[in-house]
Amino acid sequence: MKPLQALSGDLNADRRADFAEMLLASGEPAQAAELLLGALDLAPQWAAGWFRLGEMQEAASLPDQAAQAWAMALKLDPADRLGAALKLQLIGHAPVAAAPPSAFVETLFDHYADSFEESLVQKLGYGLPDVLRQAIAKARPGRFRLALDLGCGTGLMGERLRPFVDRLEGYDISAAMLKKARAKNIYDRLSKADLQHFACDGVRVDLVVAADVFIYIGALEGIVAAAAASLAGKGVFAFSLELLAGGSDDFALQPSRRYAHSENYMRRVLAANGLAILSLDPTIIRLDRGAPVDGLAIVAERTGV
Repeated sequence: MKPLQALSGDLNADRRADFAEMLLASGEPAQAAELLLGALDLAPQWAAGWFRLGEMQEAASLPDQAAQAWAMALKLDPADRLGAALKLQLIGHAPVAAAPPSAFVETLFDHYADSFEESLVQKLGYGLPDVLRQAIAKARPGRFRLALDLGCGTGLMGERLRPFVDRLEGYDISAAMLKKARAKNIYDRLSKADLQHFACDGVRVDLVVAADVFIYIGALEGIVAAAAASLAGKGVFAFSLELLAGGSDDFALQPSRRYAHSENYMRRVLAANGLAILSLDPTIIRLDRGAPVDGLAIVAERTGV
């Protein structure tokens, strides 16, 4: 995939963009947007510039103009590595999709890989791998022959699974995250995979784990069906959700551009795929701007072969 163009390629446009960022930081988003629009006159093919313009116009309470800027970013980068489509959905200019653009998720974590653990664990209070490890040990004590770590990232969950797993395989969409995981030497196999289209072609497994993964999927029918199909009889599926409180929606896109899911929806999808809940525990997923994000840690069992 072609790298994202962080700079416009035009020195004068980049200088104007820098000044626009200074204006935004000083609390003048409308003036910042006006200056960046002038920069884009010099570099009209700069997708990242149009995306940033939309963010500035959104901050200036100009949603219609922001929508036009994000639509231009999407036109210039149809793979949508910056997630312009998600921005359009959040301001009501497009229907909420069942999943985010795969290129957006891949780009996000490729850029995030070097600072991922420091940001998530030290700054955002992320303790979900320990929560899931404890839930698995309580629901199904003992060792597992073969486990899959879906959305393994840098290996935070894998580090907790390794002591009670004979063979551990990790799958992630980000090559940069997989490189970090590989350096830990805790996985028997690591593979690049888009979990929106995941399928396990190997032998049946005893444990599938997806820690903080469904926030980047949306509709869960496909991934839960794939996880259930990979499990041996009485196999265990452990995962987390960001909890969607109230309302009747199955899932919803949040301002963070992550998905939250309702408990009722999760229960229906599990039951439809022959998975019975062994434990369901409320938990705090992480902090978001200092506020706790409510979630669920779930352990389920495949009820048939």
